[in-house]
Amino acid sequence: MSETSPKLRAELEGIPTYKPGKPAAAGGPVAYKLSSNENPYPPLPGVMETVTAAAGAFNRYPDMACTALMSELADRFAVPLTHLSTGTGSVGVAQQLLQATSGPGDEVIYAWRSFEAYPIITQISGATSVRVPLTPGEVHDLDAMADAVTDRTRLIFVCNPNNPTGTVVRRAELERFLDRVPSDVLVVLDEAYREFIRDPEVPDGVEIYRERPNVCVLRTFSKAYGLAGLRVGFAIAHEPVAAALRKTAVPFGVSQLAQDAAVASLRAEDELLGRVGSLVGERTRVVDTLRGQGWTVPETQANFVWLRLGERTVEFAAACEQAGVVVRPFPGEGVRVTVGETEANDIFLKTTESFRKEL
Repeated sequence: MSETSPKLRAELEGIPTYKPGKPAAAGGPVAYKLSSNENPYPPLPGVMETVTAAAGAFNRYPDMACTALMSELADRFAVPLTHLSTGTGSVGVAQQLLQATSGPGDEVIYAWRSFEAYPIITQISGATSVRVPLTPGEVHDLDAMADAVTDRTRLIFVCNPNNPTGTVVRRAELERFLDRVPSDVLVVLDEAYREFIRDPEVPDGVEIYRERPNVCVLRTFSKAYGLAGLRVGFAIAHEPVAAALRKTAVPFGVSQLAQDAAVASLRAEDELLGRVGSLVGERTRVVDTLRGQGWTVPETQANFVWLRLGERTVEFAAACEQAGVVVRPFPGEGVRVTVGETEANDIFLKTTESFRKEL
């Protein structure tokens, strides 16, 4: 038998592994998972019944065109069907965007730290990552990102709100940035946490896209809508980009359960807004309490908070786990903590109070 291994792409060497939020230990002391920015609420009214009904037919392939969901999204956002594409969560659509735009020799620009999938999917495509450090206030440095554009730049990610810091880019600075970006470079506004924004100066990416053919907007049903386990997201972009996304989509990638659940969730928007409002209220309480304890907390417009802890990051994450909550550590940098149930937030805040006294 030959000992020669199959030839694989060199770009896969050393690729970072995506690290999901650590789950709460079954039967252990950990009671709450605040590590994955999940919605703590159960599915919206009508969603479970819809999914249960759809489950009876999962011996059949789903509707590959996502017809009902696409129609619902077109109505909801007042965009043409040809400007839409769906995928397995917004991260799945983001990977399709890399497949459609970038390869060896090309460059992809994004802030850092930002969503940890960006370097992974960029490297898979064979393109080169250009990471632009956040400002000292943990915000995208859009001027530096514009300065980083070269004739090899093919795509720029702007995560708004930014994961994991929760900070936002406001309208004036975003418009100024877009004016500087060449029209043949695709700018992706990743708005996975859009529903949690309360700052009126943060623009809706869909309104930005309408006037700019090189802007694509990513949205997901995983966060506010609470469908993280079903994997469904979508993009809104002008026809050439949306058509390319449909070409690069995995056939039948979005299950029928996910499609039907997404439609039902869109139709339960009043309940959704109430739940999001409650989480935003908890977010305010958590941030105010942390600042009252003496922590420096960036202004967050997402469903999580960011604490920069440097070398004590892992130690703090262990203290949280011992207390009964799991958070998401980025070793050497800080922790991202989801705003969850009131009880979970209380445990987290008690831990921060104790830990702060040791700093």
